[in-house]
Amino acid sequence: MAASYISVPRDLTKVKSKVMFNLTKRQLICFSVAALFGVPSFFLIKQVASVSTSAMGMMVIMMPFFFLAMYEKNNQHLEVIMGHLIEATFIRPKQRPYQTDNNYSALERYKEAQREIDEIIMYAQATRDNKKSEGGE
Repeated sequence: MAASYISVPRDLTKVKSKVMFNLTKRQLICFSVAALFGVPSFFLIKQVASVSTSAMGMMVIMMPFFFLAMYEKNNQHLEVIMGHLIEATFIRPKQRPYQTDNNYSALERYKEAQREIDEIIMYAQATRDNKKSEGGE
């Protein structure tokens, strides 16, 4: 008798639990929402157009929900990928200048600020001393 082998994935974190009809909960929800929008749209479009046109319209309406249910890349679903794409394309600035803030430049800025403060203090003391010498004579 021949032994049958079942392949077991090495990484069990990638295995998703199936709820019904060998579909995940996410897939069931997305397919249900697709049917909820697609089937009534078929009958509404069929009243004003042919059956093939209404079937194409229904498919166009249902396709985004199918993509939301099925598409996944690098463990990220379609809405996450689209969010990153929209953020990179429209929200973030196109040119991002290279900026660095290392410890040496911070120390240089602190030294320059301290020098300016010392100059202000020396100027204030000199003007105070001048006023005293003018008033005391």
